[in-house]
Amino acid sequence: MNLNCDMGEAFGAWTMGLDDQIMPFVDQANIACGFHASDPLTMAKTVALAKQHNVTIGAHPAYPDLVGFGRRNMDIAPAELKAIIQYQIGALKGLCESQNTQVDYVKPHGALYNTMMADFTVLETVMQAVSELDATLILMVMAVPEAPEIKKMAKKYGLTIWFEAFSDRLYTDEGRLMPRKEPNAVHASFDLIEKQVEQLCETGTLTTASGKQLAIHADTICVHGDGAHALDAVTRIRTLVDRLKLNPPSKTSAK
Repeated sequence: MNLNCDMGEAFGAWTMGLDDQIMPFVDQANIACGFHASDPLTMAKTVALAKQHNVTIGAHPAYPDLVGFGRRNMDIAPAELKAIIQYQIGALKGLCESQNTQVDYVKPHGALYNTMMADFTVLETVMQAVSELDATLILMVMAVPEAPEIKKMAKKYGLTIWFEAFSDRLYTDEGRLMPRKEPNAVHASFDLIEKQVEQLCETGTLTTASGKQLAIHADTICVHGDGAHALDAVTRIRTLVDRLKLNPPSKTSAK
């Protein structure tokens, strides 16, 4: 199980996240591309940091919403949305090439991510945008019960999919993230976060808000690098995941 984290979300003199401290503990860096956060210099610095720690680089495109940090829904025509996504990925690809490294995958951000997981017509537009630009890029999407349908869509565009789960978010019975405005949408304790990660790794399930056991397949787990206790949370998750890799559960214990 890999760990991915949103990175490079500072903007000018405004700082966000603990990228320097978090980067050594993750496998994949989702680098903001300027539309919800970041700027060219921040992007370049984040690419250099990822390269230094041998972390796989992903583009993290968003709706054009700096004020709302990409978390506000936008009604954007498919042709425009494709151009918006390709523009952002292309910018990061250029900065990577200047440092002799590359973008390996794409993970949409915020409202764009949530919208595409709720409306597969938007997801298909995202797939079109990525495949037209570079079909070797992997698309990271949320691990949901409709995974077979998503794989079938991706195959049409020649794309590989990585499914991700979240370490610190509460899930609905439908397999989506509980909206942040709802109580307990974000796990507040290390114990809850570790329990969710351990459950994902050992049994391939999540416990939803109602207590339902939801079976999902995840290739990567999203951790967050901002907040007062982010470093503690990420280091504890890294230690837990590495321990489980060395001592994987038996088929009997996983049931």
